[in-house]
Amino acid sequence: MAIKDIKAFADKARTDAALKEKLIACQKVRELLTLAKDSGFNFIEDEMYPPNEPQFTADQLSEKLAKALLRA
Repeated sequence: MAIKDIKAFADKARTDAALKEKLIACQKVRELLTLAKDSGFNFIEDEMYPPNEPQFTADQLSEKLAKALLRA
């Protein structure tokens, strides 16, 4: 299931400082998806939005993506 991939990617970004920096630098969902794919994770944009539970925290994302994905 792709939700597990999103969670695994978010968890890896919590422990990998270089990946965390790259994730925060992403301003568009397409950039986030490319970073995830380049890191070995595969999921689609629709799976990151509600009603699915957010797998990222606000401190992992750019302000723009946090507003889009977390409805902050």
